[in-house]
Amino acid sequence: MSARDFHGVPPLRVERLSLTDSLALSADGHAPFGALGYGAPGNLAWMPTVNARVISDAGAMADVWHASEHVESGTSGVVRWRCDGHWLLGAIDLDEAAEGAGLTELAHRAYHDLFRSLQQTGCTHLLRIWNYLPRINADGGGLERYRQFNLGRQQAFVEAGQAAFEGAPAACALGIHQGALCIRFLAGRSAPMPLENPRQVSAYHYPPTYGPRSPTFSRAALAEIGGGDVALFISGTASIVGHESVHHGDVRAQTEETLRNLEAVIGAANERCSARFSLDAIDAVVYVRHVADAPVVRDILARRLGAGSRTMRHAVYLEADICRQDLLVEIEAHAVAGGALGG
Repeated sequence: MSARDFHGVPPLRVERLSLTDSLALSADGHAPFGALGYGAPGNLAWMPTVNARVISDAGAMADVWHASEHVESGTSGVVRWRCDGHWLLGAIDLDEAAEGAGLTELAHRAYHDLFRSLQQTGCTHLLRIWNYLPRINADGGGLERYRQFNLGRQQAFVEAGQAAFEGAPAACALGIHQGALCIRFLAGRSAPMPLENPRQVSAYHYPPTYGPRSPTFSRAALAEIGGGDVALFISGTASIVGHESVHHGDVRAQTEETLRNLEAVIGAANERCSARFSLDAIDAVVYVRHVADAPVVRDILARRLGAGSRTMRHAVYLEADICRQDLLVEIEAHAVAGGALGG
């Protein structure tokens, strides 16, 4: 199926809702296609949760995805998935202690099975990945745990013949304080269009000082999702210029720099499609290393974007460690607008 051939394909839709409103959607026993929960219960098969503390004033939230009503559930190794034949939402949870394996091995196993699930369902194109690692910045026996994760992840990409460099999917990787390695992903039958940030070195081209294997993700991706809509998936974005962290120890300056990077990515997206995206109209997840910094970050966003903007009204704030020890805040997001790829 070509990127523009969506005849007969159920459109993919997403809405950010309170946990109460999300759960009401399944009150009749028919759950939506799937969801990603923030502060949600961990026992809902259709709503895998992010095991990070919610520090939003609004409390628990969820990104609820809607596709067709004919949803199948299945497993591929360690992957649990829901698929309607055109769209796929998957979840992986692997506990190092229970598995008796290190993070590199678990990341490799997780991604190996992730790619199996794509082949099994026919939804072979990754649109977006969310990675959550316990103690992401801790030493893992001579190598930082995030760098251990990157070793296993990239090796699995290479072995599966997936794009580990140019063309890698949009993704984020955050540190959680406890629990298992958690990976959530969204895939479809048509390839997205990867995007890079002109202000930054592509992550997959980072120099060796950042580890023996570079991070495997693009800064963002555009995807046609049916119904005449284009989705923009923005990867985890922080205070990095070129390949270097900037504004060490200054959460205000880091937040401002992060917003400049988000603007650059959105600008790159608007150049590649006829849809129009803006910084004040995205559904963002804001990760803050120190809870005490959350009001500062929130105030800067409100001042820059407007307190009544969609971004401010829909933002979810989570306590999480960023992939670099010197980074204090990271923002990832998605948005949907009418249009098509190619401008």
